[in-house]
Amino acid sequence: MIEVCELRRGFGSHMILDGVSFRIEKGESVVIIGRSGSGKSVLLKHLIGLLKPSAGKVLIDGENIVPMNERQLLRVRRKFGMLFQGAALFDSMTVAENVGFAFRRERSLPEREIARKVREALEMVELPGIEHRRPSELSGGMRKRVGLARAIIYQPQIVLYDEPTTGLDPVVSDSIDKLIARVRDCLDVTTVVVTHDMRSARRLGQRILMLHEKRIYTSGSGEEIFASTDPVIRRFIDGVSDPKELMF
Repeated sequence: MIEVCELRRGFGSHMILDGVSFRIEKGESVVIIGRSGSGKSVLLKHLIGLLKPSAGKVLIDGENIVPMNERQLLRVRRKFGMLFQGAALFDSMTVAENVGFAFRRERSLPEREIARKVREALEMVELPGIEHRRPSELSGGMRKRVGLARAIIYQPQIVLYDEPTTGLDPVVSDSIDKLIARVRDCLDVTTVVVTHDMRSARRLGQRILMLHEKRIYTSGSGEEIFASTDPVIRRFIDGVSDPKELMF
């Protein structure tokens, strides 16, 4: 369903991704891990066409989206839902207006149908009856859930998650992980999660990719990655710094 071929992307003279290649099959749940600044979020934005690479291809269902214009990308993006790091809700809108934003912008459905879809999406993320609240009235975990409701209201084929548990306590993080798994299983979607939360990676990653030094350093099942004795992988999983990198 997703194939990335020799992807390169830099900002100015600073190269972020340099020859990244991988495939994700339909229905897979893939977690991308790596250190802060390794390019995980940049990579995720290439999958949906929010960023263009300096070189390489991004294929969605066999179509290379890199040369597509915005009109063409809109068609491909309908296959995606995305939960951004901070949920990216509009503070001036109610929960219902946020979740149903795309339908109202397109004016493609009557208001009664939009309200029904909003209600169903909120029930899916276990937040029934909060349509009239504002984002400022919600906790961090609730904001993430509303962001997820907005991501799945189109019933996408692929859902992208950018650091879904960042800023949440361990209990709320666990509930978000369980919700992601529930959405994956109920909607039968392909799931791509970018995270540096090792508990989330272990819970959600049927397969784990690790970004290191601008490329995919390793790929394997959750069991293989967490059992690895490779020093680079082991230091990251255990949260141990490399003594050679310490600055005094």
